[in-house]
Amino acid sequence: MLPKLTENKQEITVKLLGTATHALLLLPVSKSLPEMPGGLELKAAMKRRDLKVDALAKSPVAVQLPGGTLAVYAMLKADASAFETHEAVRKALALLLGEHPKSLALAVFGEEAFKARAAEAAVYTALVNAVPLPSRKSKPDPVLKTVQLFGHQSADGFARARALAEGNLLTRSLTVQGPDELSPGVYRKRIKALAKQYGWTVEEYGFDKLKKMGAGAFCAVAQGSPAKDAAIVRIRWEGGRAKGKGAKKVAFVGKGICFDTGGHNLKPAKYMQGMHEDMNGSAVVLGILAAASKLKLPVALDGWVALAENHISPQAYRQNEVVTALNGTTIEVVHTDAEGRMVLADTLTLAARGKPDLIADFATLTGSMHYALGSRMSGVFASTSAIAHQASRAATSSGERIVVFPYPEDYDASLDSTVADVKQCSMEGEADHILATRFLSRFVGDAPWLHMDLSGHSCKGGLGAVMSDANGFGVAWAMALLEGMKG
Repeated sequence: MLPKLTENKQEITVKLLGTATHALLLLPVSKSLPEMPGGLELKAAMKRRDLKVDALAKSPVAVQLPGGTLAVYAMLKADASAFETHEAVRKALALLLGEHPKSLALAVFGEEAFKARAAEAAVYTALVNAVPLPSRKSKPDPVLKTVQLFGHQSADGFARARALAEGNLLTRSLTVQGPDELSPGVYRKRIKALAKQYGWTVEEYGFDKLKKMGAGAFCAVAQGSPAKDAAIVRIRWEGGRAKGKGAKKVAFVGKGICFDTGGHNLKPAKYMQGMHEDMNGSAVVLGILAAASKLKLPVALDGWVALAENHISPQAYRQNEVVTALNGTTIEVVHTDAEGRMVLADTLTLAARGKPDLIADFATLTGSMHYALGSRMSGVFASTSAIAHQASRAATSSGERIVVFPYPEDYDASLDSTVADVKQCSMEGEADHILATRFLSRFVGDAPWLHMDLSGHSCKGGLGAVMSDANGFGVAWAMALLEGMKG
């Protein structure tokens, strides 16, 4: 549960600051300091370090005040991007949250427009980092229980920041759970519990049902698991005016491989480490649905999550097998560790049958995207230039950075098969992020489509507003995308 948030438009006073154990003060870039609590102590600290005032725009400064308050001061640039603003606030808050306070005071100074922007960033960053992620430590980290904001009041109680933080926290909480905690069967139960909480409807396509339907690509991966608990799960939500004519229909699809051994093409230990997070795409979908539900966005949302494990066993699929996907496409299996595109193939086919205005899928899909971008951005492919521009605008406004890649038809030559309609992948390995997209494009039909390869889903030391390595990349981006589609 997120901490309690209270707002006070008046400027924070020395008396109020004196009652806070931890406080963050955000200022516009300037060569002089305004009147504010701890101003004298801050000036003395900066003089001791031989820093000019505007150095606060590059690095926050922490000062312990006479009453014992740990106060951190930072300046935000007026022309900074959303990502740069989130990074600056995160680094400043890290100096405070590292002590695991139970309460936190935030204060913003300057013109109203600056205070509104700074307050939104500060509240979101505080809330998204307030709750420790699930762990089985004998002494878990304490929860931040209250956040006080001074200097600005929002019209809606920062509803958007709270919804984004809640969706992001759900995504990260699911992502970090180990394979002994979050099997496909347990995951399905979690989704049903979330459905009751948020008012979703759930429809499950279990292994046996999918086998009868002809979903051979999904079942090829799932059949290696001794527990036949794999499923494609559909989660539906219609909010507010979404039931009226003209409301946008969006389908979000997520890869949910709860653990990936690589199958018969077994991963070495170095690359199997962390493969419980290979279900991150599905967790992103659930985080988006949670945030959209909280905000009652006027869109009709379908979430499709492909839940399975990629095991090695006598029943597991093998190289050189030919399987038939749900849409009739025959696939030559080339590498059993390219399982993500297999489960997504049949899931995208199901999503496309609903004829949505947009399909967007999320997957920790290829190592080549990680080599291309590292872990600070994710790669996106779009079926049209208009959708690519929408994706880029959403990245700019959300602070979750993307790079849009092309996927031209001539790459299909690398997927030509002599025994099937298409190869699953190429053994050469080059441009696999593009080849995977060319493969997936065969299963979306004519639907407008976005594919996000989540190379940025985990970044050591945190990314943007989020302090944990697992950062929930995609939730804020998708919310900005949906908000751009309203009306």
